[in-house]
Amino acid sequence: MMRPAIFAFSIFYFNLSFAQLSVRNDAYVFVKDQIIYVKDDINLTEADSKIYLREESQLIQGDGTTGNSGLGNLSVYQNGTVNQWIYNYWCSPVGGNLINTNINNNFRIDQIDDPLLATSNPIDSEDSAFTANFQGISNPLTISNRWLWTYVGSDTYSDWIYVGESGNILPGLGFTMKGMGTGTTGNQTYDFRGKPNNGTITNTVIADFFTLVGNPYPSAIDAKLFINDLDNANAINGTLYYWEQDASIESHELIDYFGGYAEYTIDISGVETFVPAQFSTYDSSGNIVNTPPSPPGFSKIAKRYIPIGQGFMVKGKASTSGLVSVKNEYRVYEKEGDNSYFFRSMGNQRTTSQNNSTQYQDNSLSIVPENFKRFRLNVDFSSGDALYTRQLALNFNDDTSAGFDYGLELVRSNINPTDAYFSNDNLILSAIAYPFNVDLVIPLVLDIEIAQPVRFRIFDIQNFEDNQGIYLHDLENDSYFNLRNQDVEINISPGNFENRFEVVFTPNNLLSINDDYLNNLTINQINKLQELKVLNPNGLDVSTIQVFDITGKRVFNQQYSAISSNYKLSTRTLSDGVYVVKVSLETGTVKSQKIMVKN
Repeated sequence: MMRPAIFAFSIFYFNLSFAQLSVRNDAYVFVKDQIIYVKDDINLTEADSKIYLREESQLIQGDGTTGNSGLGNLSVYQNGTVNQWIYNYWCSPVGGNLINTNINNNFRIDQIDDPLLATSNPIDSEDSAFTANFQGISNPLTISNRWLWTYVGSDTYSDWIYVGESGNILPGLGFTMKGMGTGTTGNQTYDFRGKPNNGTITNTVIADFFTLVGNPYPSAIDAKLFINDLDNANAINGTLYYWEQDASIESHELIDYFGGYAEYTIDISGVETFVPAQFSTYDSSGNIVNTPPSPPGFSKIAKRYIPIGQGFMVKGKASTSGLVSVKNEYRVYEKEGDNSYFFRSMGNQRTTSQNNSTQYQDNSLSIVPENFKRFRLNVDFSSGDALYTRQLALNFNDDTSAGFDYGLELVRSNINPTDAYFSNDNLILSAIAYPFNVDLVIPLVLDIEIAQPVRFRIFDIQNFEDNQGIYLHDLENDSYFNLRNQDVEINISPGNFENRFEVVFTPNNLLSINDDYLNNLTINQINKLQELKVLNPNGLDVSTIQVFDITGKRVFNQQYSAISSNYKLSTRTLSDGVYVVKVSLETGTVKSQKIMVKN
């Protein structure tokens, strides 16, 4: 039963629920590995009034309109990347507490404390120190103030706004901060202390411009509710942009940076779409100068529940300027783990989930429901010895439209000089959505800066029939390649190719126009192996392979439902002699050839 509460003494609690909560004098509330719920307001009356959230405890507040007040502190830990060379994007769960008002106050980075992890007391802390040096220090926590920036309403690198340790950051705005230690893995713990943010928090977004925002509460928030709230759907394009950076590059020089934005969205039904960052390098002005290789496997995947302290970019919807809002109704108790992931270098992650609404594969990619189809297309660009990959996602559902489908399509953060993407409604997309039809034609745009071989391959195929082909159509020579059976590499000259490549599901003119496809379908009898082999390099839809003896009697009738690049039949039981092999395709075309069996 919820109840008003006034604490004027020290108390440890594990699971709390109140109508209002007031903490007085030097009292404190300590919550360990649990949730504290307050329907209306919290008053941390005096400066020494405290609430401690420990071991992933979280604070959720209801629909009250009073607002939090007082001069005391809520203390909550969050881990960021330890590596001193790379940025984390943050958003503070607390504001300043020097003024006793019931509004959300601005945050200053000097409110972050050193949690003194070397001690056994979970409430101790020290003020963090700051340095003008390029590198901070992990222990004792000393933050380099050179890397403390925010970003409001721009699409230009030079428009980052320096805030330092004492500059005011509006509630809900994000900021950047580099790690303090060495190594490419591991976490740095920070103690955020201040008045807990509460209620609706809004920030201005500008059409076609980026703004760094984030989760402003001491609890997780639900990205589905955030993205699909009508207020936000009218203000942003629906894609969240998470910064990822190569931690192995030991440099603070912009020209050496090696990073990019992973992209995430989720529709109103809870279907998630995510593609990893394609890393890019930059010149001293922040312009992309080339497209360096993505890591062998991406280690970070955004999930539905956005953790405490997580910052990310949003982009204002075209032709619309307005407000992006974060509301108490988005707040959920979700520990970091299967459904909630702080976008930092890999470290220890809890696996406890309180809201098991999304299922994930072993590769951590989400599973779409049965009424959806999905596959991912990897486009590998090569220059010298380097391999660059752009991943694209294709979603299919009967409720999607021919136009832009908010929550299912990912709007690209930038286009590299060499790149691949979809285009729809004047938007550049990393993920696209359609109602599925075997006659569907999906244009694929390529930009090629330097002549090179480009490889196309697919994975993460969900809910497609085994015999449903997925073809890359090269209109330049009218070639079709079934990507379910083979990876395809094509030499491409420099240029912008808007009308050369498309993804299709029915190669309508596969055989009638180009006889080379039939010529490439080869039938060989390998007597040494006592085996008939049919090679199918173009991924033709072979339906049956029949073998007839010289009298016309059929001795084999093998049917196929899945396309393969080669088919093998044992001829061990056949008598020596001449036979006729007929390979029939789904289109009705038949190729016949005589073979000699000699066992």
